[in-house]
Amino acid sequence: MRTQEEFTAPEDDDFDNRPSKSQLKREMHDLQALGEDMLTLPASRIEPLGLPEILADAIKAAKKIAAHEGRRRQMQYIGKLMRRVDPEPLRQAVADFKLGHAKDSLALHQSEAWRERLLKDDNALQAFIQAHEGVDVQQLRSLLRAARKDAALEPEKRSGRAYRDLFQFIKAEQLRINPSEDKQDEEDSDE
Repeated sequence: MRTQEEFTAPEDDDFDNRPSKSQLKREMHDLQALGEDMLTLPASRIEPLGLPEILADAIKAAKKIAAHEGRRRQMQYIGKLMRRVDPEPLRQAVADFKLGHAKDSLALHQSEAWRERLLKDDNALQAFIQAHEGVDVQQLRSLLRAARKDAALEPEKRSGRAYRDLFQFIKAEQLRINPSEDKQDEEDSDE
């Protein structure tokens, strides 16, 4: 008959410290999801990460795959390759890229809001001039006058060009005032 000591595992065995099979699967799915997010990054953002060549090639290949099943298998392969890489710098790169797009979207919404304010209210012109020192006031007034004139026409006769030109002018002024937001966006748009 065996004693209790024979059935207990030795104390130095780390059997209880191993992650469960479910935990391992969750981690693999997280890596695969991170791989999906990596596909959104332009090549200019992937290169500085120093990924192993096989992983970088797998990501490039996945961007070209259109078939659902082929893409799914490629993503599983990328998840498998990512087990060998520290995922934290990759997560940070994806987060930085998403934040850059959020800032860009916010800047566009601010430009649209300025355009609408300028078209509706004459007092907004003075507020814009004060907020954007050094703005070409004559060009702004000319664009604003043309956009208002175009907006007064019947919808069928509108060209929309003055409306778009006013937006582009406002957007350029916003970027002139906040140039740091534009530098990273130019690098990303080169893709």
